[in-house]
Amino acid sequence: MLRAVGFKDRDFMKPVIGIASTWSMVTPCNMHIDKLAIDAAHGADKAGGKSIIFNTITVSDGISMGTPGMRYSLVSREVIADSIETVAGAEGFDGLIAIGGCDKNMPGCVIAMARLNRPSVFVYGGTIMPGFYNGKPVDIVSVFEAVGAHANNDISDNQLRSIETHAIPGPGSCGGMYTANTMASAIEALGMSLPNSSAQAAISEEKKNDCINAGAAVLNMIKSGIRPSDIMTRKAFENAITVVIALGGSTNAVLHLLAMANAAGVRL
Repeated sequence: MLRAVGFKDRDFMKPVIGIASTWSMVTPCNMHIDKLAIDAAHGADKAGGKSIIFNTITVSDGISMGTPGMRYSLVSREVIADSIETVAGAEGFDGLIAIGGCDKNMPGCVIAMARLNRPSVFVYGGTIMPGFYNGKPVDIVSVFEAVGAHANNDISDNQLRSIETHAIPGPGSCGGMYTANTMASAIEALGMSLPNSSAQAAISEEKKNDCINAGAAVLNMIKSGIRPSDIMTRKAFENAITVVIALGGSTNAVLHLLAMANAAGVRL
C-alpha cells in the first residue's frame, strides 16, 4: 500500500514524517497551506526522511462570529488535536510537522504533538499582507474602524465598501495581535516552532524556507532523541506566558495554554 502512495525501496529505511496540513478554502488563514505542506515535505525528504501529507479541518472564528456557528469554534480545537493524533498514531509516524493558520489550529496542533510525544515542529501559516486603499495600507482593523466611522456618519456607504473590499487581499491570518498571531508567538516562545516562524508573512520566501527548515529540524530531533516533553516544560510555558503579556496578546491564550500544558502533563 505504501508503494502505491510513492514509497520506493530505499524509503522503507527512512524515518516517516507526517505533515499535518490544515489547508482549507473556508478562510484566507488556511487557503495557502497546501503549498506550505509541500515545502515542508520537500524539506523532510531532502533531510533524509520520507514525508506523508495528510489533512485536518479548520473553522473560521472571524466568519462565524456573532452567529450560532461560534458554538463549534472551541470544539474544532479538539477535533484538530484528535484527528492529528489519530493519523500520526495509526500510521506510526516517526516525526510530525503541523502547519496551522486560523485561531484554533495552533493549540490543536500542539495538543496533538504533546499527546504523541514524537519529534515535532509546528509551523505557523503566516500573517496576511495588508491591502491598499487610496494609497494607504488597510487591514482587518481598518474595516472595524470603518464600520464605526460609518455608524457615526463620518464615511459614506461607498467608502465603507471600498475599505472592506481592499482590506483582506489574499492568504494569511488576521493582521493584528489576535488569537492566531498571539498563539503563533506563544508557541515559538514555547520552543515548538523555529525562530521567526510567528513573524513571517504567509506569502513570502521566509515562510517557504521556514517550512523547508522544519523538515530538517524534525530529522535532527529524531537523531538526537528530542521529544516535545523535553521542550514543553513548565519554564517553557512561563516563557510563552511572558511573551503573550509583553505583546498584549489575545486573552484566548489563557484557555489554550492551559489545554496545551495539560496535554503535556505540565501543571499551570
